[in-house]
Amino acid sequence: MPLLKQLFKPTNRDLLKRIGFTLVALAIFIIGTTIQVPGTESITKNLGFLELVNTMGGGALQNFSIFALGVMPYITATIVMQLLGELIPYFQELNKQGHVGRQKINTYSRYMGILFALLQGYAFSFMFLGRSASATEYIYISVVLTAGTAFLLWLGDQITRKGIGNGLSLIIMAGIIATLPGMFIDAFQGLVVFDGTAQEITLGVVKFILFAIIYFAIIVGVIFVQMAERKVPIQYANKSTTYGQSASYVPIKVNTAGVVPVIFASSLMAIPGIIAGLINNESFSLFVQNYLTYTTPVGFIIYVIFIFLFGFVYTYMVFKPEDFAKNLQESGGYIPGIRPGNETKTYLSKVLTRITCLGSVFLAIIVALPIIFSNVTSLPTSVSIGGTGLLIVVGVALETYKQIEGSLLSRNYKKGYSRR
Repeated sequence: MPLLKQLFKPTNRDLLKRIGFTLVALAIFIIGTTIQVPGTESITKNLGFLELVNTMGGGALQNFSIFALGVMPYITATIVMQLLGELIPYFQELNKQGHVGRQKINTYSRYMGILFALLQGYAFSFMFLGRSASATEYIYISVVLTAGTAFLLWLGDQITRKGIGNGLSLIIMAGIIATLPGMFIDAFQGLVVFDGTAQEITLGVVKFILFAIIYFAIIVGVIFVQMAERKVPIQYANKSTTYGQSASYVPIKVNTAGVVPVIFASSLMAIPGIIAGLINNESFSLFVQNYLTYTTPVGFIIYVIFIFLFGFVYTYMVFKPEDFAKNLQESGGYIPGIRPGNETKTYLSKVLTRITCLGSVFLAIIVALPIIFSNVTSLPTSVSIGGTGLLIVVGVALETYKQIEGSLLSRNYKKGYSRR
């Protein structure tokens, strides 16, 4: 039975209410992106390295709205906490404490996220308002932007508890989707010349159709890669696999790291620009503009290298071959043809390295596409193909779909079980 047909059955009204709550909460977020911070104006200049923040916030930064920072400070804080969890013994112990430890880490991440929001709010107000404003105005704007981020974190929690899917991920996805209609309108206006000849108009329409086809072809490719995985077979000493019985396996996703390497690389690339805006040194600003911006050849190469390296670092943080091999041996499992212990660890490391290499290359290509596209075409900067936003939308949409599908399947299973 199709998913939609099951969803609208009378027995699933509570699930529909959860979906409705999610849509209302996301609508509140979209409305908030249009409300400017009192006393400020929209940003007219090119955002450059902050374009990712603007895209993930649904254009909130360009509008300089109360949600201009979005949830990026919290995401950055989460990544930092994950890195600290690998370096500091206290956080390593928290990681081993299960649910209680994760709750503590999440609390620390939120406090750190609010602190980052306050610092970023002050930096943004300084960068976009210039030096003419007073200290009170800078602090006022910083507090308003920080409050906007805090509200979004609360709204995301409400979606997770009372709605469907991961609240913060859905907020980011909603912000990106909100910019898509404007992007296609800008693409149409940029490609179709209405005051030209009939031949020029027809050619422009063909170009726009070709643009739309390429865009959706990239979406299909992203879905394929996001769902692709290498299945490593697992056998247990106390179990035997008979004909017609499926063997156990551990799935290793091609893109295990998701968009985290892109966010981390973008954050690092943004630091020199923020410092340049704060110190207002002409020579340093010129150096950053010429060499540390991903729209320049040198900055582009550094950006891609960062993404590639962080792809490996984060993947090995998530999937630890040594720990997995140890846990597998303790549970009496092994990979057929591979000895438990050191050989299993070496084998998993080789598989993970090859898979991660493909995933990191894919990630770098997807992120590089809009940068290359903007340099080879005369279309507005708002028009792009590929990019981090597309990865986020596809990833969140797939996870939310799986959650809805899983909820419906579990309900049908319980219903069938209760009849017996």
